[in-house]
Amino acid sequence: MSIVLKAEGLTKEFKGFVAVNNVDLAIEEGTIHALIGPNGAGKTTCFNLLTKFLQPTAGRIIFRDRDITRLSPAGIAQLGMVRSFQISAVFDDLSVLENVRIALQRKRGESFDFWRSEKSLSQLDDAARGHIDDVGLSEFINHRAAELSYGRKRSLEIATTLALDPGMLLLDEPMAGMTQQDIERISALIRRIAKNRTILMVEHNLSVVADLSDRITVLARGEVLAEGDYEAVSKSPAVIEAYIGAEDE
Repeated sequence: MSIVLKAEGLTKEFKGFVAVNNVDLAIEEGTIHALIGPNGAGKTTCFNLLTKFLQPTAGRIIFRDRDITRLSPAGIAQLGMVRSFQISAVFDDLSVLENVRIALQRKRGESFDFWRSEKSLSQLDDAARGHIDDVGLSEFINHRAAELSYGRKRSLEIATTLALDPGMLLLDEPMAGMTQQDIERISALIRRIAKNRTILMVEHNLSVVADLSDRITVLARGEVLAEGDYEAVSKSPAVIEAYIGAEDE
C-alpha cells in the first residue's frame, strides 16, 4: 500500500524538555492506525504535531508526497486531512441537521450564509441527511445537539467532519468517557467510515485498539517503542515493561 502520511525525525522540545524525540511514522492508505502508549508517552504531543496544532522543533511531516510541516490546521484540512472533535464544531443550540449543514457550507469555501433564507440553505439538506444517516442519527435529526447523549454527540461530530469529505481522519481518543454501549456504537461507526478512508487515532482503550486497528505504533517517553499489529506489539517485552512500569510509578 502507498503511504498517505509520514513523519520523519519528528521532535518537539518545551523549554529543554523533549516531549517527542526523533519519531518516524508511516500511515498506509486505507488503514486504521492507532497511536498508543502509557501516560506521558508523548501521544498527545505527537498527535498535535501531525494535525498542526503544534509546530515541531525538528523533523518534517509529509502528506500525500507534500511537505505540510509548516501548514496550519486549516491548510491541511483543505488538503483532505481533518482532525475530528477539534476542527469539527458542534453548536448545542442548533439541531443535528443544522450542525451538519454548517459543515457543508464550510466545505464550499464560502461564507456560512447565516443571513440567507431557510429556503436557500435547505438545498444542502439532502446531503446533510445522508451524513446523518451514515452515523445513525436520523431519528434525532431535528433534536438540538445539547439534547443528545455524550456518545451521540460524538457521532454528530463525526458527521460534521464527514461533511468535509476528508480522505484522512484523525481521531483523538474517540472513546474517552463513553459507556460500553456508546463504545460499541462508535467502534462500528469508525469501522464503517474506514472502508474508503485512512484513519489515525490515539486511544487508551486497548480493547478498542485490538478490535479496530490494522497497525499500531507504541510510544514511550516520546520515542517509538514498537510497531506492528496488535498481536505483535502486545507480546513485545518492551511494551509490557513500559505499561507495567507506568502503572507502578
